[in-house]
Amino acid sequence: MAEILTLKNILQEHTVEGELYEKLDNDWVLCYACGHRCRVKPGRDGICRVRFNRDGKLLVPHGYTAGIQLDPIEKKPFFHAFPGANALSFGMLGCDYHCGYCQNWITSQTLRDPVATGHLEKCEPEKIVELALVYKSPVLVSTYNEPLITSEWAVEIFKLAKLYGIHGAYVSNGNATPEVLEFIRPYVDLYKVDLKGFDDKKYRQLGGRLDVVLNAIHLLKEKGFWVEIVTLLVPGFNDSDSELKGIASFIASVSPEIPWHVTAFHQDYKMLDKNNTSANSLMRATTIGKEAGLYFVYAGNLPGMVANLENTYCPHCDSLVIERDGFRILKSRLLNGACSDCGTKIPGVWK
Repeated sequence: MAEILTLKNILQEHTVEGELYEKLDNDWVLCYACGHRCRVKPGRDGICRVRFNRDGKLLVPHGYTAGIQLDPIEKKPFFHAFPGANALSFGMLGCDYHCGYCQNWITSQTLRDPVATGHLEKCEPEKIVELALVYKSPVLVSTYNEPLITSEWAVEIFKLAKLYGIHGAYVSNGNATPEVLEFIRPYVDLYKVDLKGFDDKKYRQLGGRLDVVLNAIHLLKEKGFWVEIVTLLVPGFNDSDSELKGIASFIASVSPEIPWHVTAFHQDYKMLDKNNTSANSLMRATTIGKEAGLYFVYAGNLPGMVANLENTYCPHCDSLVIERDGFRILKSRLLNGACSDCGTKIPGVWK
């Protein structure tokens, strides 16, 4: 317990006053960085544990990272943005959810779980942007923890990156408010939402609410973000036909052009009682997505085991546009963002 308190004390020194909040009576504050909209009294934290009220001011994370890594952009996954490019990813600590199968729990659950041993390193925005320039990364990605709760820091980085033509991206649970999306929109172009299912009761077990995420997806599309949606398929948790049909129908109702990635679960963190996802389950989910009218449905995390379901095909003539093996681009037949056979524009961010 002492180690957690020590880390918390360190984190409190890496803060600035936030922008995504309003002051209330008696020195309480209302935070609207995420959908929880925490009302926080002096001396207390929000649900995320990293945004806290000190003497009537909301202090928020700033000036550090808990990890920086260069990844293929397909790993995020973004399949319709800068194919084959490197994306420089960075993260901080903390999350507003507590998913039992979290694959980044070392960083996301550091202040909740004594077994999680995330660490931080002091860092300036200039250093992160410099690394992106050195590695010729056209995209900077806020990820590894929930980026919404560290939006002030991400925007500070992305604002500088934009001067060099570098795009900002979020890999997020989608538990967003209209205010935070308005705040990040000038600097974030790509937004991946982890839509964890279509059952509100199960969503609440993870720490969220389904309706907040669905509303955020509508807003993301309306505000012009490039959106891709991922559902980690967990056997016995969110992989029933009815739930998958609900997800697919919802996405199609927002826009059939939104790519939907159904990805394979593997036992992790506290969810060790579920089987790993089979290739057949992924293929079943992609069929459901296509039957719902989605143009682009991908099966992920099992490369070489899901037939051609990692590839992008033209929704008009069905020609192969981008061939993939896992995170590798084997062939691209895009021509100025369009199918080279019939000229149909393929939705995405290609330049």
